[in-house]
Amino acid sequence: MPTSPENELPSKEPQLPPRHRSRRRIVWLASAAVVVVAAVVVGLVLSAGGGSDSKAVTIGVTDGSQPYWKTYASLARKKLGITVKFVNFTDYSQPNPALKEKRLDLNEFQHIQYLANYNVTAHDDLQPIGATAVYPLPLYSLKYHTPAALPAGAKVAIPNDAINEARGLLVLQAAKLLTLKDGGTAFSATSDITTHKVDVVTLDASQTANALQSGSVAAAVVNDNYATSAKLPRSAAVFQDDPSSAIAAPYVNVFAARAADKDDPTYRKLAALYQDPAVQKGVQKANSGTAVFRTVSPERLQAELATVEKQARAAKK
Repeated sequence: MPTSPENELPSKEPQLPPRHRSRRRIVWLASAAVVVVAAVVVGLVLSAGGGSDSKAVTIGVTDGSQPYWKTYASLARKKLGITVKFVNFTDYSQPNPALKEKRLDLNEFQHIQYLANYNVTAHDDLQPIGATAVYPLPLYSLKYHTPAALPAGAKVAIPNDAINEARGLLVLQAAKLLTLKDGGTAFSATSDITTHKVDVVTLDASQTANALQSGSVAAAVVNDNYATSAKLPRSAAVFQDDPSSAIAAPYVNVFAARAADKDDPTYRKLAALYQDPAVQKGVQKANSGTAVFRTVSPERLQAELATVEKQARAAKK
């Protein structure tokens, strides 16, 4: 799974390579090639001191240079008596296998949809034990101020990777611009569109903002990192998915553990620590205030994972 190119800001949302395209597409545009970055794992120890009597927990992350992890580690030592060690990954495909192989105790980098897809594909059973935040996926337009103002047949771009295509379609459905077969799922594709006011254009995620700015599309679903690098004004976001809605539930970011450790009280306390105001402040600073923090019980997260895994299996048939 590629990380963002060096000239882009890092995204909190994991990306998957584009899936094989269906022939039943509304509009097809050639997408930019996805660059797969080789896995480079860098050990990064961030703790607030601590003696040999403190418990050590190793957490895999993909943004270990962010200052809020130092805040988190300090709080873990002071409040929980735990020394946190972070292992930073530059390739999103690596933290889950590392957790499975017990090179990590926990990881925090993915949302439920990504975890479900991993579990089904890898025949694994990693489990979410605590929520962190949702990052809403906005629909931008530089000409129209509401989704309803988009004319019939207007072209709307969405990312074509296997995670954000489905989410982009769900956003457009919530905006009443199209409808999806059976209401759609976290694995819907453009072939599942049953009715549409607008024509959907699938592009590499890095190209959606450019298409909007060039005028080749009337609106575009743009991930926050690409919107930031393209300097799209936040005022141009005419719609986004509701972080508390059912369609956003698969996109809640989580701490994950091995199934055998899903009830471990220490791990659950560490997951809950992410909601400390000092940590949240740092997270918002790192993400331009776009994070919507969520407190969801591990049991509810695990139930949502089971639902999304069922959808993932159905999508692979």
